[in-house]
Amino acid sequence: MERAVRIVSVAGHSGAGKTTLSEALLVAAGALTRAGRVEDGTTQSDHTDAEKAHGFSISTGVLRLTHRDTDLTLLDTPGYADFVREIRGGIRAADSALIVVSAVSGVEVGTERVWATADRFAMPRVVVMSKMDRDRAHFHAVLADLRVSLKGPVAAAFLPLGEGPDFQGVVDVLGASPDEVPGDLRPALREARGALTDAIVETDDALMNRYLEGEEIGTEELRAAFLRAVHAGTLYPVVPVSGETGVGVPELLNLMVDGLRSAQERGVLTGLDGQTREPVPDAPASARVWRVSVDPFVGKLAYIRVWSGTVRPGDTLRNTTRGVDVKPAHLYVVSGKELTEVPELRAGMIGVLTKLPDLHTGDTLADPANPIEYDPLVLPDPAHTVALFPKTRQDEDRLGTAMARLLEEDPTLRFAREPQTGELLLAGMGDMHTAIAVEKLAGLGVNVETRTPQIPYRETIRASSQAQGKHKKQSGGHGQYGDCHLRLDPGTGTAFRSEVVGGAIPGKYLPSIEKGVADAMGKGPLAGYPMQDVHVAVTHGSYHDVDSSDLAFRTAGALAFRNAVEGARPTLLEPVMQLRVRAPAQFTGDLIGDLQTRRARVQGMEPEGTVITVTAVVPQSELQTYSADLRSLTGDRGAFSVKPLGYQDLPEHLAKKVIEARRSAAAAG
Repeated sequence: MERAVRIVSVAGHSGAGKTTLSEALLVAAGALTRAGRVEDGTTQSDHTDAEKAHGFSISTGVLRLTHRDTDLTLLDTPGYADFVREIRGGIRAADSALIVVSAVSGVEVGTERVWATADRFAMPRVVVMSKMDRDRAHFHAVLADLRVSLKGPVAAAFLPLGEGPDFQGVVDVLGASPDEVPGDLRPALREARGALTDAIVETDDALMNRYLEGEEIGTEELRAAFLRAVHAGTLYPVVPVSGETGVGVPELLNLMVDGLRSAQERGVLTGLDGQTREPVPDAPASARVWRVSVDPFVGKLAYIRVWSGTVRPGDTLRNTTRGVDVKPAHLYVVSGKELTEVPELRAGMIGVLTKLPDLHTGDTLADPANPIEYDPLVLPDPAHTVALFPKTRQDEDRLGTAMARLLEEDPTLRFAREPQTGELLLAGMGDMHTAIAVEKLAGLGVNVETRTPQIPYRETIRASSQAQGKHKKQSGGHGQYGDCHLRLDPGTGTAFRSEVVGGAIPGKYLPSIEKGVADAMGKGPLAGYPMQDVHVAVTHGSYHDVDSSDLAFRTAGALAFRNAVEGARPTLLEPVMQLRVRAPAQFTGDLIGDLQTRRARVQGMEPEGTVITVTAVVPQSELQTYSADLRSLTGDRGAFSVKPLGYQDLPEHLAKKVIEARRSAAAAG
């Protein structure tokens, strides 16, 4: 008989204890004889040099263990929002989740974030209250926090025997008799059993009717209904544990086997075009690439979740996302950093394909005879940008190749040259994300300095104006003659039109005038920044049958524009961003006060339980250090996203500083 399979994501806020819990689960299942420590860099999950150096997860660790004839794969995801690609990929590839919450810190922004992601995929989950052995651990306070903050029915399945250094064990809320527990725990046990019973019967109409009629429901029947509810994701049990001491971990492991759904039990899978697949080994093969990494020795590794069917070495698979076929020569499973070759990958398995350049994060693989494409992994836009300056010519030559490797691994990074400033810009989800990327570049032999990027200011006009531009030159033979009158008006976008009548300027010269206008708009009158939102009309002019030419009218168009713009109240513009900040509500005053110092226009505040989301419009120049500043402001409990929103007038006192700095730089250069 084929063993049951469970793929479980381990997710939560940074520092909640996910990796320590994963180590404890490996020990409890006999997969390890001794747990590694994050502080020592000896855990199975955090095995890269960067993770060992920083002491936190950067990528999703894949861990395999077996308990009671059930194969469990743990996907230990990072906690920092900067590594959202790993977090969402790890949750998406799983069938169920352990949401890890610190018994000291309680619900944090990262908790809310992964809970919402699990909700999006209707994922069954168990709440693991970790660090019960720590000073200031408080089970009941955090339980109340969970009930208020998280969407859905949360109930304690186990109670702790003691807290902090006195945490010695757990009590099964359904199974324990009040006579079997210490006297001071009996009231809490009765209350917890009542709350759990209420939560259970609310998931079963038949039980609810009997319960309301006063019928006593037996413990075994309640337990069976409890496991069905956990399996269906209609009840979220809370289990107190200590990853350091292992207390509560065996009980959690049993609940994972009994209550969390298997890969085959998640139900029919639906593709973008409505096609369906059964998540069983004998269905047509389909899989999704949920993570890509590049190993310095093995090369490119594509981590796949097999959703249906069976994949074997040499099988042709269609990458339906990109329309190309791939043929993996070898198949692997992974645990920690160890790859083990296997003869097949069946539905419900996490596997690794190597040396296939046409595979990217989010791609769907399918049987070519039965193609299907699943919805892609949705990732947010980058929120933090740095400018890169290679230290040597050799670094400059190697940068493009090294960055291509990083971008292959991490689609949430962006790398491009800013056309206005000429700077090489690296954008990521936060300052930590870009810092890790720069460290990876150094590991690839490319050393760069990072600086705050220049702001791509623009210029525009705030009044209408007219002027003439005449280019007349005679130097023997044919001369040069072009003459045009332009009217400039403020507007949205850039527009060019002709109002010339009577053939004062032949139509063949209008495109040349437009090119001259574009030349002049590329360098505004105030500080030389590109201009925008100017509507230009050619109103009049003259020409010469012999001396007029395209070049002459292009020059005349540029002259006329420069002459007209001086009287059109030129103004300096700065780029602004739409900012969304999520943080515990206790920081609301600090957030608003900080935003006011950044010249922000707060648009709204949306409270959700203990968390608040603040939306504001903020100048780009005021957000260049926001990633680190928000971490300091909220004790690393805030998260944010930004997107470009356009341009606005730069205040006059700031515009003067920018113009002076720009002119000084031009004079010095």
